[in-house]
Amino acid sequence: MARYNDSVCRLCRREGMKLFLKGDRCFSDKCSIERRNYPPGQHGQGRPKFSDYGQQLREKQKVRRIYGVLERQFRKTVDEAAALKGVKGENLMALLERRLDNVVFRLGFVTSRAEGRQLVRHGHFKVNGRRVNIPSFRVRKDDKIELTARGAKAARIEGALGALETRSMPSWLSIDKDLKQGTILADPVRDELTLPIQEQLIIELYSR
Repeated sequence: MARYNDSVCRLCRREGMKLFLKGDRCFSDKCSIERRNYPPGQHGQGRPKFSDYGQQLREKQKVRRIYGVLERQFRKTVDEAAALKGVKGENLMALLERRLDNVVFRLGFVTSRAEGRQLVRHGHFKVNGRRVNIPSFRVRKDDKIELTARGAKAARIEGALGALETRSMPSWLSIDKDLKQGTILADPVRDELTLPIQEQLIIELYSR
């Protein structure tokens, strides 16, 4: 499976905003945006000017990096969103939010989407009683997310659940901390995505 192996802090600096790719570090004074809030590289401290295409491209790259999706899979998701009824951009964000690696992050089982992707790959989660090790697996309304026996012993998950009170929970999700079980209450709500994402620019980019 292809993956990005370079410093993820460079990605945040390239997009000029926190993408929350490193869990708790992003909330500390060690965050690269707090230290060097300009793009990486020799000419990073200049003032870049983007064309319309450049703005669309940067928006696409930003969303790809937030959710940890590579180009081919992202393009496929955009095509799926376009085939659904409703607003294409909102459909795209809903499909990305329903990914299992994102859902376990939203539920508070892990501190970042990258960690969620890794632990899903390692078989630490079950959906409706069946073990799922595919990070891109899409959950549906009324699905139950719980830990496998192996996942229940993982110290990383215990640590993340211990800090659950400091995390905000989307209205379309709920978690029983004692049972360590999450439930999908409804479809994702676009208004609850707090990151400044202009998904319509992505749709325009792929419509060229």
